[in-house]
Amino acid sequence: MNPNPAIKGRGAQLNTPNRFFQLSHEMRDDFLEFCAKEGEEADKNKTLYLEVFPKTIVNKVDSPDVGMMYSMNMYQGCEHGCIYCYARNSHEFWGYSAGLDFERRILVKKDAPKLLEELLKKKSWQAHPIVMSGNTDCYQPAEQKFKITRQCLEVFLKYKHPVAIITKNALILRDLDILKELAKDNLINVNVSITSLSEDTRRVLEPRTATIKKRLETVKILSENGIPVNVMLAPIIPSINSHEILPLAKTVSEAGALGIAHTIVRLNGAIGEIFTDWIKKTMPDRADKVLHQIESCHGGNLNDSRYGTRMRGEGEIAKQINDLVKLARLKYFKGKSMPKLNTTLHEQYKVGQLKLF
Repeated sequence: MNPNPAIKGRGAQLNTPNRFFQLSHEMRDDFLEFCAKEGEEADKNKTLYLEVFPKTIVNKVDSPDVGMMYSMNMYQGCEHGCIYCYARNSHEFWGYSAGLDFERRILVKKDAPKLLEELLKKKSWQAHPIVMSGNTDCYQPAEQKFKITRQCLEVFLKYKHPVAIITKNALILRDLDILKELAKDNLINVNVSITSLSEDTRRVLEPRTATIKKRLETVKILSENGIPVNVMLAPIIPSINSHEILPLAKTVSEAGALGIAHTIVRLNGAIGEIFTDWIKKTMPDRADKVLHQIESCHGGNLNDSRYGTRMRGEGEIAKQINDLVKLARLKYFKGKSMPKLNTTLHEQYKVGQLKLF
């Protein structure tokens, strides 16, 4: 019997040490073997929802190569379990691991709607698009239970404030009624993440996300209801989904997407160890090839923190990927573009209704 069976329904297969802690916890092979022989569960693999109480909910984004100025996250950690997720490292700031803890210890900010409303009512606040899910997906499974994202959308609608959403979950269609109202005043755009057309690839890369079919349906339904949709082909991982760029672009364009965006995978901090462990267990036949190709895109490293190059990479493989995306835009998105969000209405609605004078 294998004392280290795959942890079902999870991306990460281990908990990496928290870089801020001196001590670390390790589950030893002899303990796992004992549990296997005794028929006991060494790890129940349950998701825990933990309420936290932040003082603010909207964050200013200082990174010069990120296309947003303000973001907000209703949840920290994400049960989707995407193995490549850059947000994993942020879980260490909360005292958890970037590995399995990121997927199983979900921090819930129930006060988010109240904190958002307080900000939007401030006289000093000037309307600027706020991106929901700048870090973790606002429509991850926890949203079905807590409905915090829907409450925040109601606040945005009340104050006629522009908002953008990034998600890979079809649960967004639950809120179609609010999204349609926001779209009437050009106050909403949606970025749907689709990294592959293959369900087999989706299952191993993003184990608890919506199926590819559901995501394509989501793009189509949103578009048909007048809600602008951009599709994130992110990240592109050499020799895993890099060959799908053109068919992906064609398919999402036909579904109604107005544009595409992409990044090349980078494995900063603990993500390098988590991804390396995962790919050697999941794709042992091509693990070394994929890792070396990722390194070739980032100056010989899995990680890359250099502004300007970290998202697009460098070298021959990165150039091929970036050129394919340019070609995809020319071929499938000619004459299409995402509209600029409306920032002119909010000032009149700061008290929650149109000012008369």
